[in-house]
Amino acid sequence: MALPQAKQTATEERLAAMTLPEMCGCTRAARDDALARVREMGLPSRRDEYWKYTRPDTLISPEAPHAALFYSDEATLFGEIDRLKIVFIDGVFSAEESDDLELEGVNIDRIEDICSKDIHWAKELYGVLEARGQSPVQRPLAALNTAYAEDGVAIHVTGKPSKPISLIYRHASETSDAMLHHIVRVESGAEVTILENGPAASRFNKCMEIDIADNGTLHHVRAQGRDHERRAMTHMFTRLGRESTYKSFTLTANGVLTRNEQVVELTGDDAVAHVAGACVGDGDFHHDDTVFITHDAVNCESRQVFKKVLRNGATGVFQGKILVKEGAQKTDGYQISQSLLLDDDSQFLAKPELEIYADDVACSHGSTSGAIDETALFYLRSRGVPVKDATNMLTLAFLAEAVDEIEDSELADAIVTRLEGWLARRS
Repeated sequence: MALPQAKQTATEERLAAMTLPEMCGCTRAARDDALARVREMGLPSRRDEYWKYTRPDTLISPEAPHAALFYSDEATLFGEIDRLKIVFIDGVFSAEESDDLELEGVNIDRIEDICSKDIHWAKELYGVLEARGQSPVQRPLAALNTAYAEDGVAIHVTGKPSKPISLIYRHASETSDAMLHHIVRVESGAEVTILENGPAASRFNKCMEIDIADNGTLHHVRAQGRDHERRAMTHMFTRLGRESTYKSFTLTANGVLTRNEQVVELTGDDAVAHVAGACVGDGDFHHDDTVFITHDAVNCESRQVFKKVLRNGATGVFQGKILVKEGAQKTDGYQISQSLLLDDDSQFLAKPELEIYADDVACSHGSTSGAIDETALFYLRSRGVPVKDATNMLTLAFLAEAVDEIEDSELADAIVTRLEGWLARRS
């Protein structure tokens, strides 16, 4: 079916402003396929079901919107943690600021280097999980990334590295338009922690494809912000094998527009996938979490835990779905999305979904929105706690269920410290 004229025009205008990488090597076929899919689907508009709560205009415009640089004397997030640092500045790898890409139990290559080769292990993954994730919901901005991204890393985990791999995104230009594509392969029995933090660019489009083999484990902790004017669109596509584990947590603070999509497939029996997020927004802030988890194996567990704190007209969106396919018996699927509205001007829009084709499952979902618990606030105030401190304490308690999804206590403490800093500045 032909695209509506408005969508086709917007798509071609965006493509005309971009340049395909000259050297694509073993990623050429995947890039050509992705570009064809972009033209077939068209870039998103508010008429698309999964974009009805979020305006994609500034994410698809030919030119990146202006975003002022943000300066802070705040301590570097994860700065006290021993980690392998990989730094990108406005979407370009910085060898000077990065560590050597050497770590026991893991091999790391840049996407740019892969594009100069005809044979590489990443050929089996580049664009593959993204393409699988296009059904039943189209995700054209992910396909756009697969076609055009020139930088990123391919991480092949064969053992248990002694420290996390930290992807650091720095914003240096007020008009930067960054696009990164990462690939992660966790082999059987291997385990790794991947950290991400930083504002990245004025406009950021990131795609990460993760393949976890039988008995593999990946922990992912991400912090987005704190630039006030940035815009970001991220996708994470994850496939899990038998008895594998995937746990992902995202903290988002500030920004005009952020949309994070997680697409997870549990394809092996006894796999576990936890996806969680905490967001704190103030004023001209729009944050969208869109999650799609597919159970396609027996005795698998998934959790979606999302908490949003909003004030001064900020908007939060949650769209979460659990799909249990026929034969995926003994599924345990849990989903909760909640917002804490600190004034009457903010809003939370939620669309929780369950679609189940198996009869021996335990699946639940819920969504709530409300203000600070006045009884709890009175209790703290009656014991001499100032109202601002009491409000911050209750806000942190509200976010705790999401933060608790982080298994590493040192990483969880770093996230809580960042949240405390945000609340103190806004008090």
